Parts: sequence; structure tokens; C-alpha cells
Amino acid sequence: MPAGETDAPLMPEAPVTVMRVLVKGAGVAGLTAAFELAARGATVTVAETRHGICGNASWFAGGMLAPWCERESAEQPVLDLGCDAADWWDAVLPGQVTRAGTLVVAAPREAGELDRFASRTSGHRRVDEDEIALLEPDLAGRFRRGLFFPDEAHLDPRHAMAALHDRLAAMGVEFRFGADARHISGFDRRIDCTGMAAEDDGLRGVRGEMLILRTPDISLSRPVRLLHPRFPLYVVPRTDHRFMVGATMIESQSTGPVTARSMMELLGAAYALHPAFGEAGIIETGAGVRPAFPDNLPRVEECGSTVAINGLYRHGFLLAPAMARQAADLVFNQGTKELAHETDGQRRSA
Repeated sequence: MPAGETDAPLMPEAPVTVMRVLVKGAGVAGLTAAFELAARGATVTVAETRHGICGNASWFAGGMLAPWCERESAEQPVLDLGCDAADWWDAVLPGQVTRAGTLVVAAPREAGELDRFASRTSGHRRVDEDEIALLEPDLAGRFRRGLFFPDEAHLDPRHAMAALHDRLAAMGVEFRFGADARHISGFDRRIDCTGMAAEDDGLRGVRGEMLILRTPDISLSRPVRLLHPRFPLYVVPRTDHRFMVGATMIESQSTGPVTARSMMELLGAAYALHPAFGEAGIIETGAGVRPAFPDNLPRVEECGSTVAINGLYRHGFLLAPAMARQAADLVFNQGTKELAHETDGQRRSA
């Protein structure tokens, strides 16, 4: 036997344990959480009661990655958590994000609304009639003043969700549609992303209604927000001459069709933005109920082996990446209790 060698048996290597995680819900929170977990090496299964990724609140979202605009009516954590959302989506789904900023306008008689909006936000510059025409030629001559947020972005939620589903499937994530997660066992951890279906008495429903219009007579390069004291409006361009027009915020858990009042208000505001919308075809109407906590801020909470992501309110695509990272940190023990309640500390400092 050569010098230095012994006849002691070699010790077998310890088996590598792979974390098995069940994600409940295939909305934007569930899909982003599944990605963060799978990217860190977990074996992930997504369970969804619907028979596909369509039909949930995320399906009716505007897809605006606009943390500075949202800060006008939201607390500081929305800006803090959402400022890198466009980078996350761009890295995960290249080509899905349009980085053209956001334009905010108001009729001359509503100049006070524009000043109020500007005083509550940052990350913008004031634009005059000439610059509005350069940004959006089809709005030339219609508005004298506006605000331009150059660092904001947007995506098409339906395209993004389909693309993220396909990427997750390619990463080995299993999807079980039409499944009740209560009857699925054998997982180390669970991530509850079921929104209004979650058993949380602190949640309330906020109904958002939207229209999709189609007209070849107007072109927009970016989301445009029209300020109005009673029914502010946003219009988000989609492909094939389509525009998503939204959205109401009604304290209701009703999942019924768009109401006549909301339809009239949305159409009237769209017409005020540009008369060409008066001849547009209404190709879809929809309503989604968005889960919200009393402070309208999201939470990542841990209870036993379950981590819950909820309360994304009207900021689903904007805040889901940050919430997914927090949840994955907890699953892999890279965070602490303080991480799970990071937004609590941010609320106190807001």
C-alpha cells in the first residue's frame, strides 16, 4: 500500500436535500414567487383552482410599472418596493417591458389637479404643449400642460403572465390547474398567493373595472393618465390598435359585470382624452377584485410552514417581484422575521 494511504472505507457523501414548495395561486404573485423559488433551486409546484392563468384579478390589470405616479396616492413603501420592478420583469422576460415613461395630463380647467399631483410625487418634469405633442403626436393641441415620468414603464399583463408560465414550465415547475391545494400534500413549504380566497379577516376587496377599446384612429406610445377630480383615467396602449382603459376603485367584493355608471364614466373620460375614442369598438369589459389590507400596503407573513403574500391592492405587477423575493428569502432562511414584516417598518417611517 503506498505511503500515506489507509484501508479505511470512504464515507458516502450526504444526499442533497431539495426544498419542495407548493405555490397556491397562479396570479402575478404566485407566478413571480414560483420563479424566485425555482431560480434558487427549489422544486416548485403551482396549484390553481381555475383551469388556466386567465380570469383572475391579474388578468384585468393595467400592467403599469409606475411607482412614482402611484406615490401620488400611495405610501412611500410602494415607491421603495416598486422602483426596480421594471428591471426585474425585463431580466426575467426580455422584450416584454416597454420603457417609454408615463404622461400625465389635465384639461386647462383642471390645472389645480395637475399641480396637486405634482406636489405629491417625484421623478417627473413638467412639459408644455409643444413637448406633449413631441411625446404623443396624436394629443397635439389638446393639453397645455402635463407631467412626464421618464423612468416608468409598462407591460401587457396577459402576455407577461403567459410568457412567465412558459418560462417556469421550461425550468421544471409543475402546474396543476383545476386543483384544490388543500388536497395536495408532500411539500416542505407552502406559499399562499390566493388573494381574496385566503382566509384572512384583515383583507377587503377593491373592485376595479376596465374596458378594452380598439381604434386605428389614434396611436399612443406610453400610458397616459388624465386627471379629473371625480373619475381620473388611465389609457394603456396594447398591440393591434387596442387600448386598456381603467380603472374604477370601488369598495366592493362583487365580481359582476361592469356597471352602466362605470361604463359611462370610463367612456366619457376616454373621449375627453381624445374624441377618436368615441368611435372605438368596445371589444372587452372586465372587473377584478383586488385584495387590500386597511393600509393598502402588501404583506409577506410567515405562519408555520406557510408564507403568505397578499394585499397587493392595485399594485400587483409593480410590487409582486419585491414580495416574491421576500417570500423566497424566508423559505430559504436567508431572511429574518424583520424581513417578512419589512413593510411594517416602512409604514412607520412613511
